[in-house]
Amino acid sequence: MTEHPVLPAEESVLTTVDEENLYKKSGKIKKKHYKRELERLQEELVRLQMWVKEQGLRVVVLFDGRDAAGKGGTIHRITRRTSSRVVKVVALGKPTEREQSQWYFQRYVEQLPAAGEMVLFDRSWYNRATVERVMDFCTDEEYQEFLRSAPEFERMLMRSGIILIKYWFSISDEEQERRFQKRSNDPKRRWKLSPIDLEARERWVEYSRAKDAMFTYTDTSNSPWHVINADIKKHARLNCISHLLSQIEYEDTMPGPTELPDRQQDPNYERPAIDGQNWVPALYGSNPSAADVERS
Repeated sequence: MTEHPVLPAEESVLTTVDEENLYKKSGKIKKKHYKRELERLQEELVRLQMWVKEQGLRVVVLFDGRDAAGKGGTIHRITRRTSSRVVKVVALGKPTEREQSQWYFQRYVEQLPAAGEMVLFDRSWYNRATVERVMDFCTDEEYQEFLRSAPEFERMLMRSGIILIKYWFSISDEEQERRFQKRSNDPKRRWKLSPIDLEARERWVEYSRAKDAMFTYTDTSNSPWHVINADIKKHARLNCISHLLSQIEYEDTMPGPTELPDRQQDPNYERPAIDGQNWVPALYGSNPSAADVERS
């Protein structure tokens, strides 16, 4: 593989900022450096997106981990500057009665990318080996069959040409508890706490055992788990995005600034009276007036 356009990079804060100035005393990256690095990586994600579309690549990225580990926040930063037509997010809910009667992987297969698409799974088929296993939502036979089938299923995907990348967001017991408390006390975050989340919290050790068993069977040489230390959200986001960019060899096909054509002019065109339009009340700022239109 040729030298990757992201690492090393002269523009990175890792090469332009001394370590003692990069981090706070707490060890967390300073906000201004985080924002600068995130914007740099998001620009690279746009380049990657363009390459995926132009080359007709099919990319699948799995984001799994414990509740409150920061999967959704990382996905949000990945997709913030990209097109939803190319980089798609899939977060499946509880399977319907019909889906429960299907082959387990079937509803995930329906979400796989076509040429020129990247699909990010916010939780994936590994629900069976973690949440479903711990909560007794599947039988022992279904669980054992999943552990046997998952590596074969993933080999089949990769043989078909799909690029598969798997991330596990690892969070400590103490940090998860802190985030749960924050969610509980903040009305804007309270919706994130479901009864299943709370019960999974009570079964921390069972969840740990399920995750260990899952890794034993599915952390394979051709489809490894990439573990993200998620105790510091900003670090986890930067590390995940940097790693994701390094997993796909791409070229910079970003076009230069676009020369905009002159806007059409027609002296005979008259705009309808704006006073007759049903404007949304301007609680912030003000709506245009007829005088404003005349001046424009």
